[in-house]
Amino acid sequence: MKKVWMKNPHSGGMKIAKDVQKRTQKRIEEYAAKNYAGQYTRLDIRFKGSLCYIDAYKKPDEPSESLLKIIGETREEYLRRLSKSPTHLCRLRYFGNEEEWSLAFYTYSNERYEPCVFANGSFYGTSEEGFDIGATYL
Repeated sequence: MKKVWMKNPHSGGMKIAKDVQKRTQKRIEEYAAKNYAGQYTRLDIRFKGSLCYIDAYKKPDEPSESLLKIIGETREEYLRRLSKSPTHLCRLRYFGNEEEWSLAFYTYSNERYEPCVFANGSFYGTSEEGFDIGATYL
């Protein structure tokens, strides 16, 4: 039986060059500022090998007195802790084309990234389309 090579959108990929990292970060930040302004305080976009991780930080909601009593924190401690806690939005995988990334959505139930498709039903899309999927948590 002859072996056939198949491209898997959720493994492998290519190391992301510094210039691609800069362009990708700029694209995501501009897109987020235009479409999600006010829904986050800052973004954290990190690159490691063939992967791009996107996290957002949000201003926490005011805690109730009963919640503070249950968790044993002051209002200030609670707000400080949550404002430093990122919301993991998504992970993009690079295959050498800045217009085609694969996507993994962070699942808090399993505390890991799970492969998913883009809104167009494909396993590949742009970094901005990936941000849209992850922005479900914003």
